[in-house]
Amino acid sequence: QVQLVESGGGLVQPGGSLRLDCAASGFSSKFPFSDYTSAWFRQAPGRVREGVALITSDGAPYYEDSVKGRFTISRDNAKNTVSLQMNNLIPEDTAVYYCATDYYDGSYYIWRDITFGSFGQGTQVTVFS
Repeated sequence: QVQLVESGGGLVQPGGSLRLDCAASGFSSKFPFSDYTSAWFRQAPGRVREGVALITSDGAPYYEDSVKGRFTISRDNAKNTVSLQMNNLIPEDTAVYYCATDYYDGSYYIWRDITFGSFGQGTQVTVFS
């Protein structure tokens, strides 16, 4: 059973930075973490959960338009982790951030519509002045 645990959330002023990490476990040797697509989602109060960034099993990144140039997603297959470096944060980035992963071998053309089967418990990011 795949388990995901996020860490790194917190309070930060506008323009500041935070790094979120997600530790993944429960993979088999036949289907290791390195074969999985991973992503970060966020959900702000009163809004639906939305995809923020995705990284394919090959390491190709995809970003939601509002975070392009500010956020960077990365993965370390040796450590079974996926991270989200967030720079130049703005109040609109305030949300609970969730890590997600699943095996996927389809098109990434509309990546934000991909369904993920495993999510972490979330970590709060608050940007305030």
